[in-house]
Amino acid sequence: MSRDRLLVIGGDAAGMSAAAQARRLRPDDLDITVLEQGPDVSYSACGIPYWVGDVVTDRDRLIARTPHEFAAQDIDVRMHTRAEAIDLVAGTVSTSAGDVLGYDRLVVATGGRPTRPPIPGLDAVGVHGVHRLGDGADIRAGIAAGAERAVVLGGGYIGLEMAEVLHARGLAVTVVLADPLPMAQLDPDMGERVCSAMGAMGIDVHPGEPVREVETDADGVVRAVRTDDGSYETDLVVLGLGMGPEVTLARESGLQLGPTGAVEVDRSQRCTGHPEVFAAGDCSQTYSRITGEAVHIALGTHANKQGRVAGSVIGGRPARFAGVLGTAVTKVGETEIGLTGLSSVAAERAGYDARAEVVEGTTRAGYYPGAEEITVKLISERGSGLLLGAQIVGGPGSGKRIDVFATAIWAGLTAEELAGSDLSYAPPFSPTYDPVLVAARVSSRIEQG
Repeated sequence: MSRDRLLVIGGDAAGMSAAAQARRLRPDDLDITVLEQGPDVSYSACGIPYWVGDVVTDRDRLIARTPHEFAAQDIDVRMHTRAEAIDLVAGTVSTSAGDVLGYDRLVVATGGRPTRPPIPGLDAVGVHGVHRLGDGADIRAGIAAGAERAVVLGGGYIGLEMAEVLHARGLAVTVVLADPLPMAQLDPDMGERVCSAMGAMGIDVHPGEPVREVETDADGVVRAVRTDDGSYETDLVVLGLGMGPEVTLARESGLQLGPTGAVEVDRSQRCTGHPEVFAAGDCSQTYSRITGEAVHIALGTHANKQGRVAGSVIGGRPARFAGVLGTAVTKVGETEIGLTGLSSVAAERAGYDARAEVVEGTTRAGYYPGAEEITVKLISERGSGLLLGAQIVGGPGSGKRIDVFATAIWAGLTAEELAGSDLSYAPPFSPTYDPVLVAARVSSRIEQG
């Protein structure tokens, strides 16, 4: 009896999660082959900034598992092998190695593509992405070669994290972004707090300045970034302009794309019209847990879960992806930032009669050493009190509080229900009423003594 064949395109979070889960559920009757166009699999792209900053000193610590370790699970990982074409009718994939591989089940996990707008000079020597381990190695090499100034383009997660680590390594850092404020996912009042914190660190922030050109010297090496408002001299440029879905292969094969531009899938990660083909991770479309609308949010947490769902279904165990809130946390210097659910603008756009409350507090009892300021913004539906979103900006100990809000929104709680919940308290960890509960109480307008 012939064995089923699972072919996976892409060897990072979603692809390897799918392969590993399918192998766990079908240890004996499934051939698994993974095609990875690069030199690494199962690596943490999220850890690259911290390797650049020497917070993590060993590159290999960013690699969860090697091809050799996957081989021990009878998963054949073919490195430096690009999938060139998918024939959905024949059930085959042509590779850069000249092979044509057949499949019974296919997982498309081609990941994301860093946004690179058509700016003159963006391909110059000294301009670096933060997508693969090789990008981190190149930035480290630039620092080792004596770079003293860096310009970071973009003010999202990667932009903030790279600005922090480059500043910590002693470079003069300028952040240039087209958006009015860093962390455009936040409401403006919260983004202002992030911008102020960056300035207080000594990072030079220039919001509202689209880049017009990356200027180079006679040898084609970057020397400055020019906007309409000025030119900023630099020794290296780091791109943090966001991530879109990498769907070239999927589109050319005839797989259906959704309104977000990512591959359209159902709740089990099956591609529309092709039940034997799955897509997962940054290349695939998902949906908002709150509104039900199609969204594309490139986060490793989603990619791993979606890959596991696909692997479970392929392995014979029913599974469904439960949607996303877009929960995320990051930091710049000592300032932590957390967000989940809808912003005020997004809530109104979705048709909610939304209200927002902002509370100020401390991360610990005010008298306890190390108490830091924290600002919490809670968005809820007027009348019902249904929780829709939350944002946090504050000192150490602030950011992970966003997970309480995420859990409450996931469970469909109201502000009043959250305000009555039983959270822990001790002076080293929070005030008697944690800022999470205070925000919920204010939002629900419960009078408490």
